[in-house]
Parts: sequence; C-alpha cells; structure tokens
Amino acid sequence: QVGFVESGGGLVQPGGSLRLSCTASGFTLDYYSIGWFRQAPGKEREGVSCISRSGGNTYYTDSVKGRFTISRDNAKNTVYLQMDSLKPEDTAVYYCAGDPISDVQAMCVQMRGLAGQGTRVTVSS
Repeated sequence: QVGFVESGGGLVQPGGSLRLSCTASGFTLDYYSIGWFRQAPGKEREGVSCISRSGGNTYYTDSVKGRFTISRDNAKNTVYLQMDSLKPEDTAVYYCAGDPISDVQAMCVQMRGLAGQGTRVTVSS
C-alpha cells in the first residue's frame, strides 16, 4: 500500500508533550514538502506546520508557534512533529501529506497533498 502513515498520537495531560511521526509507505519523502494538518471535532481541517524538502524552510500556524517543532530525517524517511505545552484545543486527528511545492506556507494554507489515515491526539486531564 502506497501512502503516508502517521503515528505517535495518544492521550496526554495539558502541558504535556507528544512526538508524531510521518513515514512513507512505498516511496521516499525526499521529493516532497511535508505538512501536518489537523481536524478537531466539529471543525474544519487546518494546516498546522509544514517543512520543505531539505528541511531548511518551515511554517507554523500562529496557534502553535513556540510550542510545536517540525523536523525531518530523510535518511529515515520520516518527518516529525514535536508538540510541547499541549493545550486542550490541540485535540484533533493529525494527518500528514506531501506535495512537490517548495512554498511551505502555501503548502499549509492550501493543505496540499493526499493525507494518510491520521493519528488521534487528545489533550485532557
């Protein structure tokens, strides 16, 4: 099966941390900018963070700046989303997707690419 595979979600208390991983099944991530998107219950999907093919350019939506860090290890064919200081409003299903576009802001704003099945993050005490 060819596609993106997300993992690392779970239940965490407010203020806690999680690290999400995005890997590719059947192809390599090298040729793609990668984005993390999320969809909270009853809300529209939004672009959270995106990273360029080399990792040199990143984008974060305002609500996660200073708390989330996106990174990639092309040798491991994996993109990570380190999420710190989590808040209840971060509760959502998180998806990753890839697109050849180099503009990472456009990648996130337009939520380009075909996402995987997602991993659920619940922030609750």
